[in-house]
Order: sequence, then structure tokens, then C-alpha cells
Amino acid sequence: MSFPKGFVWGAASAAYQLEGAVYEDGKGFSVWDKFVRQPGKIWNGQTGEVACDHYHRYQEDVNLMRQIGFTGYRCSISWPRILPSGTGKINAGGLAFYDRLVDALLEARIVPYITLFHWDYPYELFIRGGWLNPDSPDWFAEYAKIVVEHLSDRVSHWFTLNEPQCFVGLGHLDGQHAPGLKLDISQFLQVGHNALLAHGKAVQAIRANSKTPARIGYAPQGNATIPFTLKPEDVEAARRDTFAVTQRNTWNNAWWIDPVCLGHYPEDGLRVFGDSMPEFPESDLDIIHQPLDFLGLNTYFGKYVKASPNGPEEVSLRPGHPITAFDWPVLPEVLYWTPRFFYERYQLPLIFAENGMSNVDWISVDGKVHDAQRVDYLTLYLRQLQRAVNDGFKVEGYFHWSVMDNFEWSFGFRERFGLIYVDFESQKRLLKDSALWYKEIIATNGACL
Repeated sequence: MSFPKGFVWGAASAAYQLEGAVYEDGKGFSVWDKFVRQPGKIWNGQTGEVACDHYHRYQEDVNLMRQIGFTGYRCSISWPRILPSGTGKINAGGLAFYDRLVDALLEARIVPYITLFHWDYPYELFIRGGWLNPDSPDWFAEYAKIVVEHLSDRVSHWFTLNEPQCFVGLGHLDGQHAPGLKLDISQFLQVGHNALLAHGKAVQAIRANSKTPARIGYAPQGNATIPFTLKPEDVEAARRDTFAVTQRNTWNNAWWIDPVCLGHYPEDGLRVFGDSMPEFPESDLDIIHQPLDFLGLNTYFGKYVKASPNGPEEVSLRPGHPITAFDWPVLPEVLYWTPRFFYERYQLPLIFAENGMSNVDWISVDGKVHDAQRVDYLTLYLRQLQRAVNDGFKVEGYFHWSVMDNFEWSFGFRERFGLIYVDFESQKRLLKDSALWYKEIIATNGACL
């Protein structure tokens, strides 16, 4: 059985992870440009200063996407490439690059899905307080307005923020990502609130300035808990656990999605964070809660739970359970239960904005990259997504992470997530077996699964 007509098949990327060219054509610095220079922060001291050199090789990369058959491509725009100081003077060279990229995609009949923020916050704004500054939502809205005014004659699909759980939590609470801060809980919550407010103001800016009818979404992490059995009590335990906020950290779903889609923070989260919550006017929630056309979800993780007298109880994975090269457990059912639980709760069409695996890939003696594990992984996961769609949960598209091997944040070039192999010294690209397999998936709209 195939996926619905018009289902979008593609892959995703982020500007800092593949563009390179950090010093070219008037680009300003981002927090990642500075963070990677700090000793010990990145695996083997690597940086994204060249990355995949996509800035210069975008036409070759789009040709490879066309060869695979993508109908959509999700990419992000570098905020400091457009506004070197984060606000104020516009950099024409930055806009010109995204003009060329969008035009190349459209010529290849690939629909661009643009993410406005995928973590490369302008350094000049960071030293003015960054996401803690109460002006930060307006800074972001100004940037969104500029991008939309310039590209919306050709771009109609937008994501505002990518994974606030990561850039807020790993960047401002754990210190593992740029800008490398370890704030207290109240400041961490203020950063998160300001980021959600920025999302809402960006949605308003897109609606007000788009030259074509805009379809707008948001791309948090979204990972369902899997019921250990199909008993109703286990399913309900998994549903409860999926949206529970139990820890004073960033790793949950509802804190980051309920305000956006339902207009309020979850009550259990308010209890957990208690008097650490920042004060804000009720009107903030009205701004955050803007009508969306779809909800994007980046789904990699899951766990099993069963019902118990004390609430959902996690069930340990058996010894030897399969894991990816990144040590993430392989749990295909998460791509069934995530669309089911999230569609039931939020009643928005879903797009899987990221899903994929890191694999131990290299060029074999026959000159090809045989990533059989990735092919198997995607087969298992997409069959579960197909099951969810067949059960009536509305899913509009799937973007594999990632289009090509790239700079994996604090892990440098260690992890290979791509459909396309990249030799980072020569910049040679090579379609992996998974890319050729994915081509058949797209050509048959999933019927060959």
C-alpha cells in the first residue's frame, strides 16, 4: 500500500552543518563559529568552517537530490549570513546565496521547506544577552520578516525553530552545545520562554509578509513512549508518559509543544518547575499560540513502558538490543506511536522533519558505500509510519536526516547520518546504497515497502 497522494519525500540539513564559507560574502559570526574554537568542546577539535562546502557546491548537491528523486528538501537559513550583526543592516551576499539555492531546487522540481532557526544564533546578539534578552523575540521576528519578504515569492513552506529542547537545553543548561552556558533553572526557563515567544512572533511575521499562501510549522523533538503490550492500560500509560513533564530539564515533549499548539504550559511541568518559573504576561501565551498548518517532529528516540500501580513503568530493553553507531536504540515502533499520540493530542497534520541513524559507513573496495543497516532501519521505521497513516493519523511528509554526511555538532565529523557519503578532505560525494533504495521508495510512494 502506498502513502497518500502528494506525500512529501525528502531529506533535511542545517546551515552550519554543511554550508561552510563562514568568512565569505559578508557573513557574521554565529555562536557556533565561536564555540567550535574552544578547546575540548568538539570531537578532535573539528569545526564547520568548511563542513561539506555546500555554499560552493550547492548545485552539485541539488543535482544529487534530483537524482534520488526528492520532492521536498528541508534546509535552514543562517541568521548571521542574512544579518551579520543579528539586526540592522542586511547582507545582500547572504540573501543572494539563498536565492541561488531556492532557484536551483525549484528548477529541480524540489519544494523548499525553509527552517528559519537551526541553532546558529548571531554572536553579536549573544553578547547582548542572546535568548535571555527580552528583545530576542523581536530580533528573530525582524530576521523572519526579511527572509520572508525576500523568498516568499518562491517559498511557501516554513519551519520556525528546530528542536528547542536541544538549543535551549544543551546550549544553555548542560553547556554541551553553543553557546556553552550552564544557567540556573529559572534562567533556562526564561530562555525557553523567549524562544517560544520568538516562534510566535515569527509566525505572525510570516503571515503578514508572505507573498504566497504560507504553510507554517515548527520542528521540536517529538518522541513517543511505546506501550509494552497492546493492552489498553499499557497504551494509556504510554500516552501519559509521552506528554509527562517529570524532571527539571529539557527532555520532554509537552513543555515545548503545548504552549505552541494548545496555548498553555502543561500543569505537571508548572508543578515540577514551581517557583523557578519566570513571570510573564498572559498575552505572551496568546502570541506563542499562533495557528499552524502542520506540526513538524524530529523523531529518533523511544522507550517501552507498561502500566503499574505507581504509573507508567519503564521496561528495560533486552541485552543485546540493536543500537546505531551513535548508541541510540533501534525502536521502529516509535514511528507508529508518535504520529498516533501527537495527532490525537494536537489535531494538526504532521511532518516528520527528521528521522534517521548514524552508521559506520566507508567506501568499500568496489568503490561503493554499502550501508545495509540504514536500509534495514529505514525499512522498519517507514513500515511503522505507513501503519500509522493507514490507521488514519494524518502525516504529510518525511524528511530523512540527513541529506549527506556533515558536521554533527559536538561530535564533529565522527557520525555519518547521510544518504550521500562525503569525503571531507576531497569533498567528493557518493550516493550510498540507502540513497538508491530511497529513490525506489520515492518513485513508488512507499508501495515497495
